[in-house]
Amino acid sequence: MLSNLAPSASKSTLPVTPLTRKGLGSWLSRQPAKAQRWIKSTHFAANEGELCLVPGSDGALGRALIGVSSLDDPWSYSLLPTRLPKGRYRLDPEPDAEQANAAALGFALGTYRFGRYKKQEVAYANLVWPTAADKALISALVEGIGICRDLINTPADDLGPPELVEEGQNIAKRHGGKARILRGEKQLIEGFPSVYTVGRAASKPPHLLDFTWGNEEHPKVTLVGKGVIFDSGGLDLKPAASMKLMKKDMGGAALVLGVAHAVMALNLPLRLRVLVPAVENSIGPNAMRPLDVLRTRKGLTVEVGNTDAEGRLILSDALTAADEEHPKLLIDAATLTGAARVALGTALPALFCNNDGVADEILAAGLAVKDPLWRLPLHQPYAKLLESPVADINNVTNDSYAGAITAALFLERFVSPTTPWAHIDTMGWNVDSKPGRPVGGEAFALRALVELLSRRYPRS
Repeated sequence: MLSNLAPSASKSTLPVTPLTRKGLGSWLSRQPAKAQRWIKSTHFAANEGELCLVPGSDGALGRALIGVSSLDDPWSYSLLPTRLPKGRYRLDPEPDAEQANAAALGFALGTYRFGRYKKQEVAYANLVWPTAADKALISALVEGIGICRDLINTPADDLGPPELVEEGQNIAKRHGGKARILRGEKQLIEGFPSVYTVGRAASKPPHLLDFTWGNEEHPKVTLVGKGVIFDSGGLDLKPAASMKLMKKDMGGAALVLGVAHAVMALNLPLRLRVLVPAVENSIGPNAMRPLDVLRTRKGLTVEVGNTDAEGRLILSDALTAADEEHPKLLIDAATLTGAARVALGTALPALFCNNDGVADEILAAGLAVKDPLWRLPLHQPYAKLLESPVADINNVTNDSYAGAITAALFLERFVSPTTPWAHIDTMGWNVDSKPGRPVGGEAFALRALVELLSRRYPRS
Protein backbone atom coordinates (compact mmCIF):
# COMPACT_ATOMS: atom_id res chain seq x y z
CA MET A 1 0.00 0.00 0.00
CA LEU A 2 2.83 2.40 0.77
CA SER A 3 4.31 1.95 -2.69
CA ASN A 4 1.85 4.51 -4.08
CA LEU A 5 3.24 7.23 -1.86
CA ALA A 6 6.07 8.74 -3.89
CA PRO A 7 9.22 10.16 -2.25
CA SER A 8 9.38 13.35 -4.30
CA ALA A 9 7.72 15.41 -6.99
CA SER A 10 8.77 15.59 -10.62
CA LYS A 11 8.09 17.98 -13.50
CA SER A 12 4.98 16.00 -14.41
CA THR A 13 3.56 16.05 -10.87
CA LEU A 14 0.08 17.59 -10.80
CA PRO A 15 -1.57 19.44 -7.91
CA VAL A 16 -4.65 18.01 -6.20
CA THR A 17 -6.60 20.29 -3.90
CA PRO A 18 -8.91 18.98 -1.15
CA LEU A 19 -11.85 21.30 -0.47
CA THR A 20 -14.78 21.32 1.90
CA ARG A 21 -18.15 22.75 0.92
CA LYS A 22 -17.52 25.61 3.29
CA GLY A 23 -14.05 26.35 1.92
CA LEU A 24 -14.86 26.12 -1.79
CA GLY A 25 -16.03 29.70 -2.28
CA SER A 26 -12.97 31.30 -0.71
CA TRP A 27 -10.56 29.10 -2.68
CA LEU A 28 -12.45 29.63 -5.94
CA SER A 29 -12.35 33.41 -5.58
CA ARG A 30 -8.55 33.32 -5.72
CA GLN A 31 -8.36 31.39 -8.97
CA PRO A 32 -8.02 32.77 -12.51
CA ALA A 33 -11.29 33.68 -14.21
CA LYS A 34 -10.89 30.90 -16.77
CA ALA A 35 -10.51 28.26 -14.07
CA GLN A 36 -13.48 29.68 -12.17
CA ARG A 37 -15.68 29.41 -15.24
CA TRP A 38 -14.63 25.82 -15.85
CA ILE A 39 -15.20 24.68 -12.27
CA LYS A 40 -18.58 26.40 -12.07
CA SER A 41 -19.62 24.83 -15.39
CA THR A 42 -19.00 21.35 -13.93
CA HIS A 43 -21.29 22.15 -10.95
CA PHE A 44 -18.55 21.02 -8.57
CA ALA A 45 -19.80 21.70 -5.03
CA ALA A 46 -17.01 19.99 -3.01
CA ASN A 47 -19.38 17.34 -1.70
CA GLU A 48 -17.50 14.48 -0.06
CA GLY A 49 -16.11 12.18 -2.74
CA GLU A 50 -16.80 14.61 -5.58
CA LEU A 51 -13.94 14.98 -8.08
CA CYS A 52 -13.31 17.77 -10.57
CA LEU A 53 -10.54 17.61 -13.18
CA VAL A 54 -9.43 21.08 -14.26
CA PRO A 55 -7.57 21.60 -17.56
CA GLY A 56 -4.40 23.63 -17.69
CA SER A 57 -3.55 26.37 -20.15
CA ASP A 58 -2.38 23.78 -22.69
CA GLY A 59 -5.64 21.84 -22.53
CA ALA A 60 -4.10 18.92 -20.64
CA LEU A 61 -5.01 18.07 -17.08
CA GLY A 62 -3.74 20.85 -14.86
CA ARG A 63 -5.26 20.23 -11.45
CA ALA A 64 -7.68 17.97 -9.62
CA LEU A 65 -10.14 19.03 -6.93
CA ILE A 66 -11.55 16.58 -4.37
CA GLY A 67 -14.46 17.23 -2.06
CA VAL A 68 -13.76 16.17 1.54
CA SER A 69 -15.90 16.09 4.68
CA SER A 70 -13.00 17.71 6.54
CA LEU A 71 -9.38 18.27 5.66
CA ASP A 72 -8.23 15.87 8.40
CA ASP A 73 -10.59 12.99 7.49
CA PRO A 74 -8.42 10.17 6.10
CA TRP A 75 -11.27 8.39 4.33
CA SER A 76 -11.98 11.44 2.17
CA TYR A 77 -8.65 10.83 0.43
CA SER A 78 -9.09 7.08 -0.08
CA LEU A 79 -10.85 7.31 -3.43
CA LEU A 80 -8.00 9.29 -5.02
CA PRO A 81 -5.78 6.31 -5.99
CA THR A 82 -8.49 4.85 -8.23
CA ARG A 83 -10.44 7.95 -9.27
CA LEU A 84 -7.54 10.12 -10.37
CA PRO A 85 -6.03 9.47 -13.81
CA LYS A 86 -2.85 7.47 -13.47
CA GLY A 87 0.07 9.75 -12.71
CA ARG A 88 1.86 11.52 -9.86
CA TYR A 89 0.15 14.14 -7.71
CA ARG A 90 0.96 16.44 -4.80
CA LEU A 91 -1.33 18.15 -2.34
CA ASP A 92 -1.74 21.87 -3.00
CA PRO A 93 -1.58 23.78 -0.78
CA GLU A 94 0.81 21.84 1.43
CA PRO A 95 -1.22 20.72 4.46
CA ASP A 96 -0.33 20.98 8.13
CA ALA A 97 0.86 17.89 10.01
CA GLU A 98 -2.57 16.61 11.02
CA GLN A 99 -4.00 17.00 7.53
CA ALA A 100 -0.85 15.58 5.94
CA ASN A 101 -1.06 12.44 8.06
CA ALA A 102 -4.75 12.02 7.25
CA ALA A 103 -4.14 12.39 3.52
CA ALA A 104 -1.19 9.99 3.41
CA LEU A 105 -3.01 7.40 5.51
CA GLY A 106 -6.22 7.60 3.54
CA PHE A 107 -4.44 7.50 0.18
CA ALA A 108 -2.40 4.45 1.16
CA LEU A 109 -5.42 2.56 2.49
CA GLY A 110 -7.28 3.38 -0.71
CA THR A 111 -4.99 0.91 -2.46
CA TYR A 112 -5.67 -2.01 -0.07
CA ARG A 113 -6.80 -5.21 -1.77
CA PHE A 114 -6.82 -8.75 -0.39
CA GLY A 115 -5.22 -10.55 -3.30
CA ARG A 116 -4.19 -13.92 -1.92
CA TYR A 117 -6.68 -15.91 -3.98
CA LYS A 118 -7.71 -13.58 -6.79
CA LYS A 119 -5.59 -11.42 -9.06
CA GLN A 120 -6.69 -7.81 -8.94
CA GLU A 121 -4.74 -5.68 -11.38
CA VAL A 122 -5.62 -2.07 -10.65
CA ALA A 123 -3.81 1.00 -11.95
CA TYR A 124 -3.32 3.47 -9.12
CA ALA A 125 -2.33 7.10 -9.10
CA ASN A 126 0.65 8.10 -6.93
CA LEU A 127 0.76 10.79 -4.29
CA VAL A 128 3.93 12.55 -3.19
CA TRP A 129 4.41 12.30 0.56
CA PRO A 130 3.17 15.59 2.06
CA THR A 131 6.10 17.43 3.58
CA ALA A 132 4.61 17.57 7.07
CA ALA A 133 3.53 13.92 7.20
CA ASP A 134 4.98 11.67 9.89
CA LYS A 135 6.29 8.94 7.60
CA ALA A 136 7.23 6.57 10.41
CA LEU A 137 3.80 6.79 12.01
CA ILE A 138 1.83 6.44 8.78
CA SER A 139 3.98 3.54 7.61
CA ALA A 140 3.49 1.73 10.94
CA LEU A 141 -0.27 2.28 10.86
CA VAL A 142 -0.72 1.23 7.24
CA GLU A 143 1.34 -1.92 7.75
CA GLY A 144 -0.46 -2.72 11.02
CA ILE A 145 -3.87 -2.29 9.42
CA GLY A 146 -2.78 -4.44 6.48
CA ILE A 147 -1.62 -7.20 8.84
CA CYS A 148 -4.94 -7.13 10.68
CA ARG A 149 -7.08 -7.12 7.54
CA ASP A 150 -5.10 -9.86 5.81
CA LEU A 151 -5.29 -12.16 8.83
CA ILE A 152 -9.04 -11.73 9.18
CA ASN A 153 -9.65 -12.16 5.46
CA THR A 154 -7.71 -15.43 5.28
CA PRO A 155 -10.05 -18.43 5.63
CA ALA A 156 -9.57 -20.89 8.45
CA ASP A 157 -8.45 -23.63 6.08
CA ASP A 158 -5.25 -21.67 5.50
CA LEU A 159 -5.09 -19.90 8.86
CA GLY A 160 -5.62 -22.40 11.64
CA PRO A 161 -4.32 -22.02 15.20
CA PRO A 162 -0.73 -22.96 14.28
CA GLU A 163 -0.65 -20.59 11.31
CA LEU A 164 -2.11 -17.70 13.31
CA VAL A 165 0.44 -17.97 16.10
CA GLU A 166 3.23 -18.42 13.55
CA GLU A 167 2.23 -15.12 11.95
CA GLY A 168 2.37 -13.53 15.39
CA GLN A 169 5.74 -15.12 16.09
CA ASN A 170 7.10 -13.76 12.81
CA ILE A 171 5.91 -10.26 13.67
CA ALA A 172 7.66 -10.49 17.04
CA LYS A 173 10.88 -11.79 15.49
CA ARG A 174 10.84 -9.06 12.85
CA HIS A 175 11.20 -6.50 15.62
CA GLY A 176 13.51 -8.46 17.89
CA GLY A 177 10.83 -9.77 20.24
CA LYS A 178 10.97 -13.12 22.03
CA ALA A 179 8.10 -15.53 21.41
CA ARG A 180 6.94 -18.67 23.14
CA ILE A 181 4.27 -21.02 21.75
CA LEU A 182 2.33 -23.57 23.79
CA ARG A 183 0.76 -26.36 21.74
CA GLY A 184 -1.96 -28.82 22.69
CA GLU A 185 -1.61 -30.58 26.05
CA LYS A 186 1.41 -28.42 26.94
CA GLN A 187 -1.22 -25.85 27.85
CA LEU A 188 -2.49 -28.08 30.65
CA ILE A 189 1.02 -28.33 32.07
CA GLU A 190 1.60 -24.58 31.78
CA GLY A 191 -1.75 -23.58 33.30
CA PHE A 192 -4.08 -22.76 30.41
CA PRO A 193 -6.79 -25.39 30.86
CA SER A 194 -9.67 -23.38 29.41
CA VAL A 195 -7.77 -22.68 26.18
CA TYR A 196 -7.05 -26.37 25.80
CA THR A 197 -10.61 -27.48 26.58
CA VAL A 198 -12.21 -25.14 24.06
CA GLY A 199 -9.85 -26.13 21.25
CA ARG A 200 -9.21 -29.82 21.89
CA ALA A 201 -11.92 -31.16 19.51
CA ALA A 202 -10.44 -29.56 16.39
CA SER A 203 -8.15 -31.35 13.96
CA LYS A 204 -5.49 -28.71 14.62
CA PRO A 205 -4.70 -28.49 18.35
CA PRO A 206 -5.08 -25.28 20.33
CA HIS A 207 -2.08 -22.98 20.43
CA LEU A 208 -1.08 -20.09 22.65
CA LEU A 209 1.30 -17.32 21.56
CA ASP A 210 3.11 -15.37 24.26
CA PHE A 211 5.68 -12.81 23.13
CA THR A 212 7.52 -9.93 24.72
CA TRP A 213 9.40 -6.96 23.30
CA GLY A 214 11.17 -3.89 24.59
CA ASN A 215 13.24 -2.79 27.53
CA GLU A 216 12.32 -4.63 30.72
CA GLU A 217 12.69 -1.37 32.64
CA HIS A 218 9.97 0.35 30.63
CA PRO A 219 6.28 0.36 31.69
CA LYS A 220 4.53 -2.94 31.03
CA VAL A 221 1.68 -2.91 28.51
CA THR A 222 -0.04 -6.19 27.73
CA LEU A 223 -2.35 -6.92 24.80
CA VAL A 224 -4.59 -9.99 24.69
CA GLY A 225 -6.47 -11.03 21.56
CA LYS A 226 -9.20 -13.61 21.06
CA GLY A 227 -7.95 -16.04 18.41
CA VAL A 228 -10.92 -18.27 17.59
CA ILE A 229 -9.96 -18.95 13.99
CA PHE A 230 -13.39 -20.43 13.26
CA ASP A 231 -16.42 -20.71 15.49
CA SER A 232 -18.96 -23.38 14.60
CA GLY A 233 -20.62 -22.82 17.96
CA GLY A 234 -19.46 -26.23 19.15
CA LEU A 235 -22.21 -28.62 20.19
CA ASP A 236 -24.52 -25.61 20.51
CA LEU A 237 -24.11 -25.36 16.76
CA LYS A 238 -24.64 -22.05 15.01
CA PRO A 239 -27.14 -21.85 12.14
CA ALA A 240 -25.61 -21.46 8.69
CA ALA A 241 -26.33 -17.74 8.42
CA SER A 242 -24.54 -17.05 11.71
CA MET A 243 -21.61 -19.28 10.81
CA LYS A 244 -20.91 -17.62 7.47
CA LEU A 245 -18.54 -14.92 8.77
CA MET A 246 -16.92 -16.96 11.52
CA LYS A 247 -13.50 -16.90 9.90
CA LYS A 248 -13.37 -13.39 11.39
CA ASP A 249 -13.72 -14.68 14.96
CA MET A 250 -9.97 -14.24 15.41
CA GLY A 251 -10.40 -10.51 14.72
CA GLY A 252 -9.32 -9.60 18.25
CA ALA A 253 -6.05 -11.47 17.79
CA ALA A 254 -5.52 -9.83 14.41
CA LEU A 255 -6.15 -6.42 15.95
CA VAL A 256 -3.64 -6.79 18.77
CA LEU A 257 -1.02 -8.17 16.37
CA GLY A 258 -1.54 -5.13 14.12
CA VAL A 259 -1.26 -2.80 17.11
CA ALA A 260 1.83 -4.65 18.34
CA HIS A 261 3.50 -4.27 14.95
CA ALA A 262 2.87 -0.53 14.94
CA VAL A 263 4.12 -0.12 18.52
CA MET A 264 7.31 -2.03 17.78
CA ALA A 265 7.88 -0.30 14.42
CA LEU A 266 7.62 3.06 16.19
CA ASN A 267 9.92 1.81 18.95
CA LEU A 268 7.70 3.21 21.69
CA PRO A 269 9.40 3.14 25.10
CA LEU A 270 7.30 0.44 26.71
CA ARG A 271 7.63 -3.22 27.65
CA LEU A 272 5.15 -5.01 25.43
CA ARG A 273 3.61 -8.42 26.01
CA VAL A 274 1.14 -10.04 23.62
CA LEU A 275 -0.96 -13.10 24.41
CA VAL A 276 -3.02 -14.83 21.72
CA PRO A 277 -4.94 -18.00 22.60
CA ALA A 278 -5.69 -19.60 19.21
CA VAL A 279 -8.32 -22.31 18.88
CA GLU A 280 -11.00 -23.65 16.58
CA ASN A 281 -14.37 -24.20 18.25
CA SER A 282 -15.30 -27.50 16.63
CA ILE A 283 -17.51 -30.53 17.10
CA GLY A 284 -15.87 -33.84 17.92
CA PRO A 285 -16.01 -36.79 20.31
CA ASN A 286 -14.03 -34.83 22.89
CA ALA A 287 -15.73 -31.46 22.42
CA MET A 288 -16.80 -29.62 25.54
CA ARG A 289 -20.48 -30.08 26.30
CA PRO A 290 -23.21 -27.86 27.72
CA LEU A 291 -23.13 -27.96 31.53
CA ASP A 292 -19.53 -29.22 31.62
CA VAL A 293 -17.52 -27.45 34.31
CA LEU A 294 -14.17 -26.00 33.25
CA ARG A 295 -11.25 -25.19 35.47
CA THR A 296 -9.38 -21.99 34.75
CA ARG A 297 -5.89 -20.71 35.37
CA LYS A 298 -7.24 -18.40 38.08
CA GLY A 299 -8.72 -21.35 39.96
CA LEU A 300 -12.33 -20.37 39.31
CA THR A 301 -14.67 -23.03 37.97
CA VAL A 302 -16.92 -22.18 35.04
CA GLU A 303 -20.14 -23.94 34.07
CA VAL A 304 -20.57 -24.03 30.30
CA GLY A 305 -24.06 -22.71 29.80
CA ASN A 306 -23.43 -22.47 26.06
CA THR A 307 -20.53 -23.84 24.01
CA ASP A 308 -20.95 -20.92 21.59
CA ALA A 309 -19.68 -18.51 24.27
CA GLU A 310 -16.17 -19.88 23.94
CA GLY A 311 -14.23 -16.68 23.34
CA ARG A 312 -14.56 -15.53 26.94
CA LEU A 313 -13.35 -18.93 28.12
CA ILE A 314 -10.03 -18.76 26.29
CA LEU A 315 -9.62 -15.10 27.23
CA SER A 316 -10.07 -15.96 30.90
CA ASP A 317 -6.80 -17.89 31.04
CA ALA A 318 -4.90 -15.34 28.96
CA LEU A 319 -6.15 -12.43 31.06
CA THR A 320 -5.19 -14.23 34.24
CA ALA A 321 -1.66 -14.81 32.93
CA ALA A 322 -1.41 -11.17 31.87
CA ASP A 323 -2.69 -9.93 35.21
CA GLU A 324 -0.11 -11.94 37.15
CA GLU A 325 2.58 -9.52 35.97
CA HIS A 326 0.63 -6.47 37.15
CA PRO A 327 1.02 -4.47 33.93
CA LYS A 328 0.56 -0.72 33.90
CA LEU A 329 -2.11 -1.26 31.24
CA LEU A 330 -3.94 -4.40 30.10
CA ILE A 331 -6.09 -4.34 26.96
CA ASP A 332 -7.98 -7.21 25.41
CA ALA A 333 -9.78 -7.24 22.07
CA ALA A 334 -12.34 -9.73 20.86
CA THR A 335 -15.14 -10.27 18.39
CA LEU A 336 -17.09 -11.28 21.44
CA THR A 337 -20.82 -10.56 21.24
CA GLY A 338 -23.57 -9.87 18.77
CA ALA A 339 -25.16 -7.79 21.52
CA ALA A 340 -22.47 -5.12 21.09
CA ARG A 341 -23.33 -4.91 17.40
CA VAL A 342 -27.03 -4.60 18.14
CA ALA A 343 -26.27 -1.74 20.53
CA LEU A 344 -23.64 0.12 18.50
CA GLY A 345 -23.74 -1.19 14.94
CA THR A 346 -20.91 -2.82 13.07
CA ALA A 347 -18.42 0.06 12.81
CA LEU A 348 -18.28 1.28 16.42
CA PRO A 349 -16.44 -0.95 18.90
CA ALA A 350 -17.70 -1.18 22.44
CA LEU A 351 -15.28 -0.22 25.20
CA PHE A 352 -15.48 -1.52 28.74
CA CYS A 353 -12.98 -0.32 31.32
CA ASN A 354 -12.45 -0.62 35.06
CA ASN A 355 -10.64 2.72 35.24
CA ASP A 356 -12.38 5.99 34.31
CA GLY A 357 -9.12 7.77 33.57
CA VAL A 358 -7.94 5.08 31.18
CA ALA A 359 -11.36 4.97 29.51
CA ASP A 360 -11.25 8.73 28.95
CA GLU A 361 -7.76 8.44 27.46
CA ILE A 362 -8.86 5.75 25.01
CA LEU A 363 -11.99 7.61 23.95
CA ALA A 364 -10.07 10.86 23.47
CA ALA A 365 -7.38 9.12 21.42
CA GLY A 366 -10.01 7.51 19.19
CA LEU A 367 -11.79 10.80 18.56
CA ALA A 368 -8.50 12.55 17.81
CA VAL A 369 -7.68 10.17 14.96
CA LYS A 370 -11.29 9.59 13.82
CA ASP A 371 -11.24 5.97 15.00
CA PRO A 372 -13.95 6.15 17.67
CA LEU A 373 -15.08 3.73 20.35
CA TRP A 374 -18.12 3.98 22.62
CA ARG A 375 -17.99 3.15 26.30
CA LEU A 376 -20.55 0.76 27.79
CA PRO A 377 -20.86 0.18 31.55
CA LEU A 378 -19.55 -2.64 33.69
CA HIS A 379 -22.89 -2.59 35.47
CA GLN A 380 -22.18 -4.67 38.57
CA PRO A 381 -25.79 -5.66 39.42
CA TYR A 382 -25.82 -7.69 36.20
CA ALA A 383 -22.99 -9.89 37.51
CA LYS A 384 -25.61 -11.82 39.47
CA LEU A 385 -26.98 -13.08 36.13
CA LEU A 386 -23.81 -15.16 35.69
CA GLU A 387 -24.28 -17.16 38.86
CA SER A 388 -24.16 -20.96 38.62
CA PRO A 389 -25.59 -23.49 41.05
CA VAL A 390 -22.64 -25.86 40.55
CA ALA A 391 -19.63 -23.66 39.70
CA ASP A 392 -18.14 -20.30 40.64
CA ILE A 393 -19.57 -18.68 37.50
CA ASN A 394 -21.49 -19.50 34.31
CA ASN A 395 -20.20 -18.40 30.94
CA VAL A 396 -23.65 -17.10 29.90
CA THR A 397 -26.86 -15.83 31.44
CA ASN A 398 -30.31 -17.37 31.14
CA ASP A 399 -31.73 -14.53 29.04
CA SER A 400 -30.70 -12.53 25.98
CA TYR A 401 -30.43 -9.13 27.64
CA ALA A 402 -27.27 -7.04 28.11
CA GLY A 403 -25.11 -9.69 26.46
CA ALA A 404 -22.13 -7.42 25.82
CA ILE A 405 -22.14 -6.20 29.43
CA THR A 406 -22.41 -9.64 31.01
CA ALA A 407 -19.63 -10.93 28.75
CA ALA A 408 -17.40 -8.07 29.91
CA LEU A 409 -18.36 -8.75 33.54
CA PHE A 410 -17.33 -12.37 33.03
CA LEU A 411 -13.89 -11.26 31.82
CA GLU A 412 -13.57 -8.80 34.69
CA ARG A 413 -13.58 -11.73 37.13
CA PHE A 414 -10.13 -12.69 35.78
CA VAL A 415 -8.49 -9.28 36.23
CA SER A 416 -7.41 -7.73 39.52
CA PRO A 417 -9.30 -4.55 40.44
CA THR A 418 -5.96 -2.75 40.74
CA THR A 419 -4.92 -3.55 37.17
CA PRO A 420 -6.02 -0.85 34.69
CA TRP A 421 -7.93 -2.96 32.16
CA ALA A 422 -9.86 -2.22 29.00
CA HIS A 423 -11.94 -4.66 26.97
CA ILE A 424 -12.82 -3.94 23.32
CA ASP A 425 -15.73 -5.79 21.74
CA THR A 426 -15.38 -5.30 18.00
CA MET A 427 -16.99 -6.49 14.78
CA GLY A 428 -13.66 -6.74 12.96
CA TRP A 429 -15.43 -6.67 9.59
CA ASN A 430 -16.67 -4.11 7.08
CA VAL A 431 -20.13 -5.19 5.97
CA ASP A 432 -20.13 -2.88 2.94
CA SER A 433 -17.48 -1.18 0.82
CA LYS A 434 -16.41 2.42 1.20
CA PRO A 435 -13.26 4.13 -0.12
CA GLY A 436 -10.30 2.67 1.78
CA ARG A 437 -12.58 0.24 3.63
CA PRO A 438 -13.56 -2.67 1.38
CA VAL A 439 -15.87 -5.44 2.51
CA GLY A 440 -13.86 -7.77 4.74
CA GLY A 441 -11.57 -7.67 7.72
CA GLU A 442 -11.14 -4.34 9.48
CA ALA A 443 -8.85 -3.00 12.19
CA PHE A 444 -11.38 -0.99 14.17
CA ALA A 445 -9.67 0.76 17.12
CA LEU A 446 -6.11 0.07 15.90
CA ARG A 447 -5.35 3.73 15.25
CA ALA A 448 -7.02 4.70 18.52
CA LEU A 449 -4.84 2.31 20.52
CA VAL A 450 -1.63 3.34 18.77
CA GLU A 451 -2.54 6.98 19.43
CA LEU A 452 -3.21 6.16 23.08
CA LEU A 453 0.12 4.42 23.52
CA SER A 454 1.98 7.11 21.57
CA ARG A 455 0.56 9.75 23.90
CA ARG A 456 1.40 7.76 27.04
CA TYR A 457 4.85 6.70 25.88
CA PRO A 458 5.98 9.24 23.24
CA ARG A 459 8.83 8.55 20.87
CA SER A 460 12.08 10.27 21.74
